[in-house]
Amino acid sequence: MKFRLLATTLVLCSLAPSLCAQTPAGSESDTSEPVTTIRASVQEVNVFFTATDKRGKFRKDLQASDLAVLDDGKPPAAVRSFRSETDLPLRVGLLIDSSSSITDRFTFEQEAAIRFISDILRPHVDQAFVMTFTSTPKLAQDFTDDAALLAKAVRGAEAGGGTAVYDAISMAAHKKLGNMWGDRPVRRVIILISDGEDNQSSASRAQVIEAARRSGVTVYTISTNTSNAITRGDKVLRKFADETGGRAFYPNKISDVVSAFRTIEEELRSQYAVAYKPAEFIADGRYRRIDIQARNKNVFIRARKGYFAPKD
Repeated sequence: MKFRLLATTLVLCSLAPSLCAQTPAGSESDTSEPVTTIRASVQEVNVFFTATDKRGKFRKDLQASDLAVLDDGKPPAAVRSFRSETDLPLRVGLLIDSSSSITDRFTFEQEAAIRFISDILRPHVDQAFVMTFTSTPKLAQDFTDDAALLAKAVRGAEAGGGTAVYDAISMAAHKKLGNMWGDRPVRRVIILISDGEDNQSSASRAQVIEAARRSGVTVYTISTNTSNAITRGDKVLRKFADETGGRAFYPNKISDVVSAFRTIEEELRSQYAVAYKPAEFIADGRYRRIDIQARNKNVFIRARKGYFAPKD
């Protein structure tokens, strides 16, 4: 009798759900004998993170020994791998608020977004989609690596109506980015251009954050607020970014919008990934906190806050 080992990863790939695909360790060309499959649990959390110095410059020279990792308040049972990730395939959702609350710099923001997409997408490697939203989200362009199609969708956004920020993020995370499974990990990113003021969504703020966590999505936000004051919407944008390991930008002038996109582009190509086995793991479906810190206090780590454990 022949034996085959099938390793089952327990949906702990918090930033790379595609790593959780179940695949046989090998294949058999001789089918004349029965094959007995033995299932073994492999518990592994994969987390992407960014490291910067106190001036905000990206640190690209870290080693595993430079980090302290806590999962659910405990050090991991084992660190399986640590690596720099500069060329993972990107899956980007560009979400554009085209409600009546947008400002007169909207056209410039559109053009800056188009330039960003054109610069960052690598043909046959990266893909992006465009979603616009007023009272309801609208998929203006599905996943593609064609920058011209994406640019057309961005320019086609028409202003007017209410603002359903939460519904747009939830749809992008759950129905688009969360449904991408494959045999290679990808970087799932939402870039949200909005003032963060929601008045139409059926989804709550907490539901949006949960959708992003379950889908392994990192949210970057670019505020369209031009009041020179921190608004309730700005605080919402920061919450989404902080909880998912992203970053919130508040451009004061038009040139700052371009700078924000350039920073996001550099960050997506300047990240690390650490994989570890959690200590005392229980498949109970609850949310487990992740805390990654640099041993050097002058290095600052930004990563998502946690993940949902699978449930038996």
